[in-house]
Amino acid sequence: MFDTLSDRLASTFKNLRSRGRLSEADIDATAREIRIALLEADVALPVVRSFIAAVKERARGEEVSRALNPAQQVLKIVNEELIGILGGETRRLRFAKNPPTVIMLAGLQGAGKTTLAGKLGKWLKDQGHSPLLVACDLQRPNAVNQLGVVAERAGVAVFAPQPGNGVGDPVQVAKESIEYARTKLHDIVVVDTAGRLGIDQEMMQQAADIRDAVSPDEILFVVDAMIGQDAVNTAEAFRDGVGFDGVVLSKLDGDARGGAALSIAQVTGKQIMFASNGEKLDDFDAFHPDRMASRILDMGDLLTLIEQAEKTFSQAEAEQMAAKLAKGPKEFTLDDFLSQMEQVRKMGSISKLLGMLPGMGQIKDQINNLDERDVDRTAAIIKSMTPAERQDPTIINGSRRARIAKGSGVDVSAVKSLVERFFDARKMMSKMAQGGMPGMPGMPGLPGAAKKKAKQQKKAKGRQRSGNPLKRAQQEQEAAERRAQGGAFGAAEQPQNFELPKEFKDMLGNDPK
Repeated sequence: MFDTLSDRLASTFKNLRSRGRLSEADIDATAREIRIALLEADVALPVVRSFIAAVKERARGEEVSRALNPAQQVLKIVNEELIGILGGETRRLRFAKNPPTVIMLAGLQGAGKTTLAGKLGKWLKDQGHSPLLVACDLQRPNAVNQLGVVAERAGVAVFAPQPGNGVGDPVQVAKESIEYARTKLHDIVVVDTAGRLGIDQEMMQQAADIRDAVSPDEILFVVDAMIGQDAVNTAEAFRDGVGFDGVVLSKLDGDARGGAALSIAQVTGKQIMFASNGEKLDDFDAFHPDRMASRILDMGDLLTLIEQAEKTFSQAEAEQMAAKLAKGPKEFTLDDFLSQMEQVRKMGSISKLLGMLPGMGQIKDQINNLDERDVDRTAAIIKSMTPAERQDPTIINGSRRARIAKGSGVDVSAVKSLVERFFDARKMMSKMAQGGMPGMPGMPGLPGAAKKKAKQQKKAKGRQRSGNPLKRAQQEQEAAERRAQGGAFGAAEQPQNFELPKEFKDMLGNDPK
């Protein structure tokens, strides 16, 4: 959603890298480019004005004028101001002192409330709660049935005593659900309400009646992130008419310009609490303003990536794999290779995972063109092998390759390529375990890691400052020039010039160009 905005901002900061010091003209030109980028992203005009004013004021301050690399400082300022307009700190759910906690979902028809109720239910269940979804949308055709299907997929309970399709009293259903939740020991009630195609008095009154009947602990306004500035107008009208405590952004994976996400928290004064970024029930999580700002500025989102990895990989499995690699490369088999691939696949789309890495905006076209089915084809090839072949791939000769290719429905060349990539991957992982790839540290706690660290410390020791004042001044000037010509954080190399180690290229099997 934020690709266009990210590209414009990246281009703006790239122009600053060659500046040793920023003049007033540089600051004005940068502010103008950022203003255009935000307006093109459909950010509300009042938000843009306050954002640019804050950036310009801070850019003229001492934190930039005294900096060795002004581009880094301006990027830091923009990042902090972006976090501010996105809501600042992460907003957590408030839970009732005496269960059940009541969460009411409201918003326009088509915003994705019913699907989001299932996503929120599954998210709460994964957090250790016992949620109950309540069907109070009795107007929209099949809304009750849809909530039942979504609840079944999410593995959570549903309360739907009325058939819907225009039949039943939603206020009465909401009241009854609270007592039902207490009886069945559900600690959270998620109330799905009806919407309309636009704001009208009937919808407002029904939402207000349900609010008064159940006294929700949280009222979440669900807004479609793809509808632009109208999302802000709708949120303001609903805030004034019924009131809400937080915002949930749905369809954040769309190709719209994303102005609603950057505007709604600042305009309404209510923070974004959750974001839905896909069609699957797992494509839902708490909204972190700092992580979203990092994504927009192509600085990655490593914290989310780590959290997803922690959910998928167990500590015991990681230690077992590390121990195998420490013994030698031959201990790592195709069964282990398959297991690792399946674990990564559980984390989600490969394209989304790569998009969380810093600097990946430079190659987003290649990332978007990745074929997710390659993992399935690789798994099919490995599963078509015998246990002996998976344990020792060196025994796979021409006749075995033909049999495996026939069993997995691929060409013989694909089997040969997979085996070659496996050997390269095994060699690479063994190097990382025993001391690291060039420019990469070894795995902590494994043989070679301490040796690698000592070698790096010795190398760093050799770069001490000279005792000669003239030579030391020259060294400091050269270091400042290298930082000024570096990337967003003073990196010596830009992502587009970065070369992957040969083992990584061989493992990928395809030329990224």
